[in-house]
Amino acid sequence: MTIPKDQIVSFLRSKGKDDLADQAEQHLPEQVDLEQHQEQLNRLGVNVPDRLGHLGGGEGGPLGGLGNLLGR
Repeated sequence: MTIPKDQIVSFLRSKGKDDLADQAEQHLPEQVDLEQHQEQLNRLGVNVPDRLGHLGGGEGGPLGGLGNLLGR
């Protein structure tokens, strides 16, 4: 599953994690594959569950159903 980098950056900023959002802007590709880039996401404090089908958060959140990824 891929999501736009901008959604991750916006999500981090909405949680007050501007320093991590800046890092995400610099180091993530425009389309982020949640499995392929899981290690980078973990370093940014974005917790991607093992089973991607169980990503909560609802459609209205900044990640469009991927809400609550910020684990730290």
